[in-house]
Amino acid sequence: MDRILLVLAFEFILLSILSSSGLIQCTREDDDHDFVRSLDRGVLDLKKEKLSHFRIYWHDIVSGRNATSVRVVQPSNISATGFGIISMIDDPLTEGPQLSSKMVGRAQGFYALSSQEEIGLLMSMNFAFTQGKYNGSTITVLGRNIVFNKVREMPVIGGSGLFRFARGYVQARTHTFNLKTGDAIVEYSCYVLHY
Repeated sequence: MDRILLVLAFEFILLSILSSSGLIQCTREDDDHDFVRSLDRGVLDLKKEKLSHFRIYWHDIVSGRNATSVRVVQPSNISATGFGIISMIDDPLTEGPQLSSKMVGRAQGFYALSSQEEIGLLMSMNFAFTQGKYNGSTITVLGRNIVFNKVREMPVIGGSGLFRFARGYVQARTHTFNLKTGDAIVEYSCYVLHY
């Protein structure tokens, strides 16, 4: 028995020395990072980063035949905060607070009532722009929106087109809310860093 322990100890020490010296390498396949490489910013034609500020109006229309917000999940037990309700949106974005003002894009995504304590939304949406040099570009907003706070701040987590590599934040302020219909107009002030 002593002899077996001595042989096992010798083999363990030998394997330890060989593996630490690099003669025997133990690697896992998931440590292979050949699919990642560093790039120079010039390859993507990234110029100097700039900060853009713009103000738009988000029209959430839940009433009528042409609703732009449609409830897709209705929980069986609706609480006072509406916890669990999920709505898909394709809301107009305009330059001014009137729906008849110039449309600059659409807010597409969803919001979910995600708080049991207050009227709080989880919002996930793309502001898809349709006008001028930003036509076809988007910014992505993902965050918490406590509806009855005067100002709600949510992060900009990305973008596409002229807003590639975007980051920043938006501030939402309710312009009008119709208690009877549930329709809302919200002013979004957007601060976006992009190339």
